[in-house]
Amino acid sequence: MIPLVDIKTEYEQLKNELNRAILDVLESSYFILGPEGEKLEKEISQYIGVSHALGVANGTDALLLCLEALNIGSGDEVITTPFTFFATAEVIARVGATPVFVDIDPKTYNMNPELIESVITEKTKAIIVVHLFGQSVDMDAIMTISNKYNLRVIEDACQSIGASYRGKKVGSFGDFGCFSFFPSKNLGAYGDGGMIVTNNSDLFSKLKLLRNHGSSERYVHTDIGLNSRLDEIQAAILRVKFKRLDEWNNRRKELAENYSLELADTVKVPVEAEDREHVYHQYCIETSQREKLAQFLEQKEIATGIYYPIPLHLQQAFIHLGYKNDHFPVSEGCAKRILALPINPMMTQKQQDYIIAAIKEFFGD
Repeated sequence: MIPLVDIKTEYEQLKNELNRAILDVLESSYFILGPEGEKLEKEISQYIGVSHALGVANGTDALLLCLEALNIGSGDEVITTPFTFFATAEVIARVGATPVFVDIDPKTYNMNPELIESVITEKTKAIIVVHLFGQSVDMDAIMTISNKYNLRVIEDACQSIGASYRGKKVGSFGDFGCFSFFPSKNLGAYGDGGMIVTNNSDLFSKLKLLRNHGSSERYVHTDIGLNSRLDEIQAAILRVKFKRLDEWNNRRKELAENYSLELADTVKVPVEAEDREHVYHQYCIETSQREKLAQFLEQKEIATGIYYPIPLHLQQAFIHLGYKNDHFPVSEGCAKRILALPINPMMTQKQQDYIIAAIKEFFGD
């Protein structure tokens, strides 16, 4: 089976270096809030081009902590997209605020900025933008709106580390940028992990408190926080992999370009918008025959993925918000047609050629 993500081959290639890094942590007996995490934070902050970075337990906590640091809660509204992983809106509800959805751009699958102003109210406090599948949102448009209405901006860049907009890395535009190190990400740990980046020193200090039980001094708690710390073993693993991130992202882009070149006449292929550098966390095609194609490819031992079969406004957890079918037609249409093909830096040209040939065979090309 050709996998969507080939973590096993990745480990085999880095085995000696990864094992050494893990053993070094074990031998140090320093497992929480230690030097590996601090070094990773410094490396990531420099890479993104921001003043501060903070390791946390996962990407979901990263988003949650940002909302809490901004004191967003009951009675507040936060605008976001219905076409993303559940966590993006889940954290809004978790702090007691209300998610307010706007539809997506059919080309990039990202939030359509032209629709945002129509849903802003006096209760609106922030926008959570999602850089989906590895491509940046139109951040000029987002920041213009946020400045006009004095709204906070949280960038959910959990799928897009290394992506850029007009030469500037995602995560560096808003009040916060949030990253996930889930094992399948472009930069993945061997377990859960996440990071928050910011240029705001006051908000950074608040985050440090909140991720560690609201405490900056042992047994002294000034805030109600979380236990959300990136452990030293995961930080050490990520530091080994981080050195290869740009190389791996470039390989993803090569594979994506070849897919698009070969499949553009057969299915709808992804669009890389102007002035953006896409890092292809997922390579998603669109076809009205998605289920049949997925079954055909499975028979050929080719893995595929569906992102996302139920848009957030139609999830049972958000029924009380009152959204209905056809409320966000672009998101709902994409949910029925999108199919992710295998794309990862470990993929061989032989594997990709086999996938392309199988898709062409299905469509009779």
